[in-house]
Amino acid sequence: MTLTSDFKARLRDAAGFIFDMDGTIALGDSKSGGHRALPHAIEVLGALKDSGKPFVVFTNGTAKPPAAYANSLRNAGFPVDDDQMLTPSSSAAVWLSKNGVSKVRVLGNAGCAAPLADAGLHVVGPSEEAEGVEAVYTGWFREFDFAALEAACHSLWNGARLFTASNVPFFATENGRAIGASFPINAMLTAMTRKRPRILGKPSKIAFETALTIMGLPQSAAKSVVVIGDDPALEMRMANAVGAHSIGLATGIMGTDAQLLEKDRPSALLSDLKPLLDVL
Repeated sequence: MTLTSDFKARLRDAAGFIFDMDGTIALGDSKSGGHRALPHAIEVLGALKDSGKPFVVFTNGTAKPPAAYANSLRNAGFPVDDDQMLTPSSSAAVWLSKNGVSKVRVLGNAGCAAPLADAGLHVVGPSEEAEGVEAVYTGWFREFDFAALEAACHSLWNGARLFTASNVPFFATENGRAIGASFPINAMLTAMTRKRPRILGKPSKIAFETALTIMGLPQSAAKSVVVIGDDPALEMRMANAVGAHSIGLATGIMGTDAQLLEKDRPSALLSDLKPLLDVL
């Protein structure tokens, strides 16, 4: 798909840009344990940095703290600062703190829990015995076991609310799609407790508003922001829900022939980032 002249003008006048990571600007590189840049991605972020236009990279992964992802991207050549990197735990920490939740059982690894702990929340381990748990939060946790399931169920049965970083089954890697951790964990918790998880990462409005705050933009700037990603159920749905512009990329989960619901359709669908680079 080519970009119309009207859409090109909107891109030039955009207030800020929100980029997904895996399948959009980079793919996990198993050989190096880091990331490999997708074509034109480094140049696009470099052009934005040179212009002074605000941008963030908002991954849907929670395996590492935001600073670790930022470092991995820098090692791959990206001009990304630590404070320009967000994970679902970033927006979760903001929302939970703002809504008076202080004690959270995290079904996730250390990277998943780090932003919550940094925000001053009392983080309870996956299978740690604890009373008064107000929320159960699920994220990247491939070490999930029966002890964690049982502990989380008891917290939920005793009144805790269920939150999650993400509830999509797959994400893009260099070897194709991989299974996300929180989706099957959420399915088990819902089956056992009848509680459904509230998503605090993408495609929630909470995640979008966190990105705006990090970019120093007011909520009124939403319709002038461009969201770029490869998963229609995440980036496209988030953008459409708040009236932002969106660019879908067929470099990850989404294909160029994807049949999408209206709420998941991008403003433009590209095979790579070259057309955006030409505009910038």
